[in-house]
Parts: sequence; C-alpha cells; structure tokens
Amino acid sequence: VQLQASGGGLVQAGDSLTLACEVSGRTSSTFVMGWFRQAPGKEREFVGFISWSGSTSFYPESVKGRFTISVDNAKDTVYLQMNSLKPEDTAVYYCAAGPHIATTPRNYDSWGQGTQVTVSS
Repeated sequence: VQLQASGGGLVQAGDSLTLACEVSGRTSSTFVMGWFRQAPGKEREFVGFISWSGSTSFYPESVKGRFTISVDNAKDTVYLQMNSLKPEDTAVYYCAAGPHIATTPRNYDSWGQGTQVTVSS
C-alpha cells in the first residue's frame, strides 16, 4: 500500500485548504483512512478518520466543525477539507491507512509522506 499526500501550502488565518491522499494498492488493511498532524516539538495528533464507505467518520473537538474528510472511491483518494484555519493548525499533515477505526497512530499501518500546512496570523 502506498499513500501520496498533497495540497499543503501557506495560507492566512481564516482561509481554507484541501489536502488529498491518493492510495495505491488498497486491501482489507486500508479499511479506514486517518489524518494526523505533527507540529515541531509535539507528538503526532489525530485529526480525523473515515471509512472508505463514507459511513463512519470521527473528528476530535479541536477540528470538529472546521475539518471534513471525504472519500472518492473511483479515484482511491481521500480528502481533508480544512476551513477557518488558525495559526495553531500549522503542522505537517499525514494521511494513514489502517484495518479498523482508531485514533492513535500506532493502529495505522501505512503512512503518506506528509505535507506542510502553514497558517499565518
């Protein structure tokens, strides 16, 4: 399984940005797609997950209502739509694939390379 994340960049506070994660070689081990982020000096933080059916998703309070994850099964691509961005959202964002729903990094087996999101105030 290979994951390719893209779409990061430099934006201003209040702006929106959409990240994409293209997945190659989907199997049963890629049942759930998660997004995480890691700021310098901090642990990797859970941002949300979605099942490929789209029927199950979950977000932490820190991004709920601002971030939305969606899937395009025809393109084997998962998207992270981020609205009302804040400077504290600045981090490297990673997509990950796992066999079951989970909010911790250790439960995800495959990872993309990460894409930098910088939000200026």
